[in-house]
Formats: sequence, structure tokens, C-alpha cells
Amino acid sequence: MALPTAARERELKHRRSIDVQIYARGNGLWEVDAHITDVRTRDAHMVNGVLPAGQPIHDMLLRLVVDERLNIVEAGAQTMAMPYPGQCDSYADVYSRLVGLNLMKGFRQAVKERVGGAQACTHITELAQVLPTAVVQAFAGEVIDTHGASADSTQPFQIDRCHALRADGPTVQTYYPRWYRAAKTDPAPTPSDN
Repeated sequence: MALPTAARERELKHRRSIDVQIYARGNGLWEVDAHITDVRTRDAHMVNGVLPAGQPIHDMLLRLVVDERLNIVEAGAQTMAMPYPGQCDSYADVYSRLVGLNLMKGFRQAVKERVGGAQACTHITELAQVLPTAVVQAFAGEVIDTHGASADSTQPFQIDRCHALRADGPTVQTYYPRWYRAAKTDPAPTPSDN
């Protein structure tokens, strides 16, 4: 399906911004800063007064420290703007529960189990869900072999992880021919002996 046409008369009411920045520390560890903000284009009537248009309703930061095997070695969060001061930011160090998880091994489900629902902040917990692919992008070609060109290489991680990079597709056939696998076809039916 094509992208729906944007209505000419549409009016922006709310903007959610997610910004993920990944830094190499230089010691085999990487910092992942995931920032989320929610801003309305109109004054918002909050429980504790009016929040002027353009001021963030949510302004939150989740920081992970990961090693080059994608293991989380430190984790924490901070809330700078929130609708319920003293409550939205009272999750203490619950995000330290992410320590020990691996971003590529059951991470999204483990996040739901460890900090989902009323255990923590919905917005920060949802924000964590985008981190595996963001970190993989940062590691691609620097920590993770994305080419698989050397004789002792294993199949690059990205093959068979999306439609464009399916092992039986034209992208893999063209750019990763060593790892191309032709699509399996069903064998021709054999006549039955009836």
C-alpha cells in the first residue's frame, strides 16, 4: 500500500521526538543515550496547571552502557519533564534491572518482564524497544562484520533479518553472493499409483 496522502488542511497538534545517540568510550564499552520528548503545539491543561505550548510534557533519557557483545553492563534513566512531578520520576533505579540483558537475545520480551507495566515509566520502557537495531547500526562495520568477505567469516548478521536482505533475494545475490541461497521450490508432484 502506498503512503497515504497528507491532508492539505492538517494541523500539527503533538510532536514526539526520539533521539538515539551512541558513543564509543574507547575501552570496548559503548554508551547508548535514548531521549524521548513529547511537545504539544497548544497550551496543555495539566493536573498542576497550564503547560505553555512548546514546553515538553515528557522529557526523558535512558542510558545504557553496553559491551561489544551487546551485553548491558550499566543502565539508568532520568526524567526531566513529566505530567505528574514526584510520581513519574519516582521509579528510582528500576532501569538497572536491564543490566545483564543482551540486546540481540530476547531483549524486547525481557524488557517487558523486568520493567513493563506499572513497574516503571511507560514512555522510557517503550523507548528501550528501539535500541537493539540502533546499536547494531552503530556497531555495523566497526564491531560487527557486515560483509562476511573473508574465508573464515560467518554469515553477516543482517541476512534474513529483513525483506530486502533475505537470503534468497536479489540484494543478497548481488552484494553478498557467497551467502545467497536460491529459493526452495516445491518438488513436482509424482503420479500416484491408484
